[in-house]
Amino acid sequence: MKRWMWISLVVLVGFVAAYLLFFRSAKDTYEFRFDKVSRGDITMNVTATGTINAVISVAVGTQVSGIIAKLYADFNSIVKEGQVIAQIDPTFLQQSVKDASASFERAQAQFNDAKRVYERTKALFEKNLESQVNYDAALTAFESNKAALKQAQATVERARINLAYATIYAPINGVVIDRQVNVGQTVAASFSSPTLYTIANDLHKMQVLATIDESDIGQISVGQEATFTVDAYPDDTFSGTVSQIRLAPVTIQNVVNYTVVVDVDNKQLKLMPGMTASVKILVGSAQNVLRVPNMALRFQPPSDLIDSTAIKEMRQAGMGTGMGMGMGREGRQRGEGMTRPERSGGGPGPQGNPEAWRARMNAIRDSIRTAHGGEMAEDELRAAVRKVMDKMREDSKPPVVTVVKPSTRAGANTRFGVQITFPEYQKSDASGVGERQRGRVWIRNAKGQLQPVFIVTGLSDGRYTEIITEELKDGDQVVLGASSNASSQSTQSTSPLTGSQQRPPMGGGGPR
Repeated sequence: MKRWMWISLVVLVGFVAAYLLFFRSAKDTYEFRFDKVSRGDITMNVTATGTINAVISVAVGTQVSGIIAKLYADFNSIVKEGQVIAQIDPTFLQQSVKDASASFERAQAQFNDAKRVYERTKALFEKNLESQVNYDAALTAFESNKAALKQAQATVERARINLAYATIYAPINGVVIDRQVNVGQTVAASFSSPTLYTIANDLHKMQVLATIDESDIGQISVGQEATFTVDAYPDDTFSGTVSQIRLAPVTIQNVVNYTVVVDVDNKQLKLMPGMTASVKILVGSAQNVLRVPNMALRFQPPSDLIDSTAIKEMRQAGMGTGMGMGMGREGRQRGEGMTRPERSGGGPGPQGNPEAWRARMNAIRDSIRTAHGGEMAEDELRAAVRKVMDKMREDSKPPVVTVVKPSTRAGANTRFGVQITFPEYQKSDASGVGERQRGRVWIRNAKGQLQPVFIVTGLSDGRYTEIITEELKDGDQVVLGASSNASSQSTQSTSPLTGSQQRPPMGGGGPR
């Protein structure tokens, strides 16, 4: 009996040892993914698709109905203003002129007769040889025939104008890009004017009508630079300038869009009307700035990897995390300990050298306590330390990197003599591009644990985000993710940003 008890005890101890050696070790072992903080350029673009069109194109129609007798222009024909480009059969229109002329002659004869009767009656009436009634009747007939004569004359003029409309002239200089009729075809202008030709003014100047989503239209301003490509020339990149933001909304599948006009030079005549363009509009850029991968801003480590001691010391020293860590509701409402965007990038902190920072904090606390005679409440001491640290951060604040935004063009453009750019509708550069926001990345300290570095972020191109901080330098390692051997699930977020204009979520991760 004792033998079986000893065997059972040995087996139980073996299971416990195996659990402690294998399962616990696997659970506590993590593999980290790192990347370096680097310097480089960041450009922020708004992407869209658009259609290439001529700057000025006119649809040439007809105001009279009839059969197309002759065509004097075809596709790609170069025409001059006033040049005859089509002729409608004028047979019926000529007969209308003859009919109106005959009616005019009849009205003229009736007017002459009424005039003679009126003059004779007037002479007799003045000698008291004619009654008032006959005089009034003669005057009325004279005035009525005079009005009828004017009406007949207007009818003749209208018929002659319609006959002139049978000859179609080019309204502008340009090239024919579309012809919609053939010789012998009947056109009817009863309800609407049928289109015969479409003439583009000058194909050396083109424009792209890009469709911009309402979520991005706030970043667009007149004068911004734009680049685009077309499928016909995949290796060529064309450039242009935003010239107009049209106020009319266009709803596509319940999404509100706005049309943005991009002016383009087409000196080589490669671009043709109707081509589809993939457009990128530059809304902000920064050169040679410190940047981190966006994955580092989205990383959220498990609680057992975080150096809670360093975070506790930061909280006690009033070095607020900027994300509300360790603060109650009252403290967050007052903003106590919050790392403000305009100064969170500078100043001393525990991230770079925890031991030196701890020694400096203790020295500051001791000096403040000594200055008050060694008697000072803990809340007052923390407030005083926080004030000193704020002053130190202000003094050591790094220079702010200025975001380079495209300059806008001054003045108004005209088209057909109409002003198309109105100053009261011009959008300013204050579009929110490159505004400072708060973020957080994680580094691995000497203890092998993770501690946060709170940063101020700027522009993001979808892969990298500009940062402003003194705790991180070019070449420093930041954590992108951590995987446990005991679980196949990674602790990092795996949803990458898909748009160049999107921002990574700021401040995610960390203990709650």
